[in-house]
Amino acid sequence: MSAAVPTSTREIQLASRPQGRPVQENFRLAETDLPELQDGQILVRNEFMSVDPYMRGRMNDTKSYSAPFRLDAALDGGAVGEVIASRSEALKVGDVVVHQLGWREYSVVDAASATPVPAGLAPTSAFLGALGMTGLTAYAGLLKVAEFKAGDVVFVSGAAGAVGSIVGQVAKAMGASKVIGSAGSPEKVARLLELGFDAAFDYHDGPVAKQLREAAGERGIDVYFDNVGGEHLEAALAVLTVGGRVAMCGAISQYNSTEPTPGPRNLALAIGKQLTLRGFLVGGQRQHAAEFAGKMAGWLADGTVRYDETIVDGLENAPKAFIDLLDGANTGKMLVRLH
Repeated sequence: MSAAVPTSTREIQLASRPQGRPVQENFRLAETDLPELQDGQILVRNEFMSVDPYMRGRMNDTKSYSAPFRLDAALDGGAVGEVIASRSEALKVGDVVVHQLGWREYSVVDAASATPVPAGLAPTSAFLGALGMTGLTAYAGLLKVAEFKAGDVVFVSGAAGAVGSIVGQVAKAMGASKVIGSAGSPEKVARLLELGFDAAFDYHDGPVAKQLREAAGERGIDVYFDNVGGEHLEAALAVLTVGGRVAMCGAISQYNSTEPTPGPRNLALAIGKQLTLRGFLVGGQRQHAAEFAGKMAGWLADGTVRYDETIVDGLENAPKAFIDLLDGANTGKMLVRLH
């Protein structure tokens, strides 16, 4: 490597496994040497990294759909940055790529696992959010998993978050007769109405079931996009129409629980109402990525879909950004700016 290319990087390591809500002491800022580039590898100067709710589960030493983070090693996750050294024929210095080795300022990445970002389409950060896995989660979850159709009434929980805010806007763009969102503050509720939601409520203002029933009216809801679980899922089951569909994307209300959380007490409603509840992972929806990218690029260009970002500066502040995310401090996508 030339002298201009760094030989080490700062990174965030998992120092200990959280018990319940994560704390700063579970994380460690460290400096490690960068390995020499091998054939087919690139060195990326990361501009932004993503912190996401699913990462909380990976901090536990339990078997799941994704391997647990290792102790005393760097965490990982989505990042976008510029190639500053390359031993790949496919990617050259100056290219901007998305990859999965975030939580560090510089990453040595196998070029085959990096995705080039088209120049000029949107700010690079958008490829971790509206034009990235966040947007694909919203798009595929609503249209493919929940099998949304024009005229449906849609309820989205955690609707001011990165995924939820896009779900609501896509539903409106595709002809929903009504879109309802829940959020955790008056400011977030106001933002949902600005983004085109027909109704929104603060789940702190009273029982979710009561507020949802008032928002949905006699018509009820056809689709529930679940980011929260718990009380929200129970409320949605009560208000769903016959043949209603639930896309189970997340259950952030339960991620820090230290005891098993009870399931909805009214799950038997799914029988008589002939409901469909489908859990999904964005990794299982990649076949829709090209379709999504084309649609979303158009929606962003003409203003049909807008997105919010909450940006925290500095790798050293990434743990706090993650903890704040779980506490609901973000509006839209939570990102850490590294350079």
